[in-house]
Amino acid sequence: MELGLIGRRAAVAAGTAGLGWEAARALASEGASVVLCGRDAERAEDAARRIGHGALGVGADVGSPEGAAGFVEQAAAMLGGLDILVTNAGGPPPGTFETTELAAYEKALSLNLLSVVAMCKAAIPGMCDQGWGRVVAITSISVRQPIANLITSNTARAGATGFVKTVATEVARHGVTVNSLQPGYHATDRVRSLVGDDMSSLAAQIPAGTVGDPADFGAIVAFLCSDQARFITGAAIPVDGGAAGGLQ
Repeated sequence: MELGLIGRRAAVAAGTAGLGWEAARALASEGASVVLCGRDAERAEDAARRIGHGALGVGADVGSPEGAAGFVEQAAAMLGGLDILVTNAGGPPPGTFETTELAAYEKALSLNLLSVVAMCKAAIPGMCDQGWGRVVAITSISVRQPIANLITSNTARAGATGFVKTVATEVARHGVTVNSLQPGYHATDRVRSLVGDDMSSLAAQIPAGTVGDPADFGAIVAFLCSDQARFITGAAIPVDGGAAGGLQ
């Protein structure tokens, strides 16, 4: 299927590894011009080289609103504007209600909520002006079903989901779609840091019988950015192999 992404200009946050890298790779392979970022500029440049297709990597820390907005502005300057934004960031440290201090929530909100707000504020007005845009926010299945020992992540990503849904209703008339993807467990370094290298016991808990392939997730990001997905907006889509138990 031709997705209509040839020549589109995309910024992918936290794109040096895992789901972010696969999103950047999928967009680039479909013909989009991609700028990705990571906190380490050299690592970001290497990630872009591994993708090929003219992808570019820059150093930027999207863990703060200032850094997040700065990345989007830099990517837009490099590409001559933006058509696609993929918001993404690492997850905050584990913790429970009992073990987590108030200051940790502030850091998590900056990382996983306010960074999303800042990137959207920097990117969406230009998309509205040109009459076409795609925003895909990578959040977590914890928005539907909170994950134990990740209380700050659960809290911040739920807020980001509410923000994305609200923005979607406001900008849809301008040809801009805004959606979020809620990944379950995929074979990424983040998941390995939580459960270890042996994911067999984790896979046994997932109805699909396996953890997710990050490349498949990247393909879903690319589809949501396509011309064919123009009528999908305000959606919060689980990508979890059936793991979340709720009806919605």
